[in-house]
Amino acid sequence: MSHQTHPYHLVHPSPWPALAATALLMVTLGMAMFMHQKTGGVFLLAGGFAVVLYTMFVWWRDVVHEARVDHAHTPAVSRGLRAGMALFITSEVLFFAAFFWAFFDSSTLPKLPLADTWAIAPGVWPPAGIHPFDPFHLPFLNTLILLLSGSTVTWAHYAILQNNRKEAIIALWYTVILGILFTCCQAFEYTHAAFGFKQGIYATTFFMATGFHGFHVLVGTIFLAVCLARTYKGQFTPEKHLGFEFAAWYWHFVDVVWIFLFTFVYCNMANRLMPIFETIFTGTNMLIAFVLLAVAAVYFGWKMLTSRAFDKVARYH
Repeated sequence: MSHQTHPYHLVHPSPWPALAATALLMVTLGMAMFMHQKTGGVFLLAGGFAVVLYTMFVWWRDVVHEARVDHAHTPAVSRGLRAGMALFITSEVLFFAAFFWAFFDSSTLPKLPLADTWAIAPGVWPPAGIHPFDPFHLPFLNTLILLLSGSTVTWAHYAILQNNRKEAIIALWYTVILGILFTCCQAFEYTHAAFGFKQGIYATTFFMATGFHGFHVLVGTIFLAVCLARTYKGQFTPEKHLGFEFAAWYWHFVDVVWIFLFTFVYCNMANRLMPIFETIFTGTNMLIAFVLLAVAAVYFGWKMLTSRAFDKVARYH
């Protein structure tokens, strides 16, 4: 039996990566067959999705076992896991950035059909025939719900750090209920929308951005529900609670994305601020700012060089 001389976790051989790859291939092929109306596409898609869910369960079960039973999550391993979660959230930020880019490109410079082919009058935003939601009705309620859930998940984190399992359970229950309430409100909003998914660029970008955010809320709610079950079992301690910590990170990320959605998609703040931006960021103002920055850079650079030269002379004497 060899003695481990490093703090890293060398995982045992596992069938789950191969099973996950197979399940994802089933999902991809099933989706393609379903979209092309091929026989068996729905069953292949459903079966692949079921295998994906099963693989997620057993793989994360093994990770929890490695942390609690094998004590494999040393400080070095924990740092690596935190870095991995941070990179995952970064990739999610870039994912949503694509939808915001599409929305801003369409809303700040709206075009009519054929505008790229034949120069005609500029379009309007929202496009004619689109009646967007009043941001201060249901969307504002959803904003309050998510902000409150961010507070309750922070409360749960604080309770875990204080080793107060009772309060952590109460706070997590509130967070999960608020997540479910948000999903129900968004489902109600979608069923009462005055426009459909295929009604132009506004509808497409709106449903893609808010729909994927709703999917992330659903995933985050499940994540927190699993943390709630683990809290009941006493699996989180003030020193060891990475699973909950990652759930809290993910939930705060979902909160921040919704604030951007509410501000720029529902309230159309980019278009409201555009006249101010056009007034401030003129060619003359940009040139003046560049000259002032160049003068400041030269001034502070000269001050730094002269102060260093003075210090050298003082040390010499």
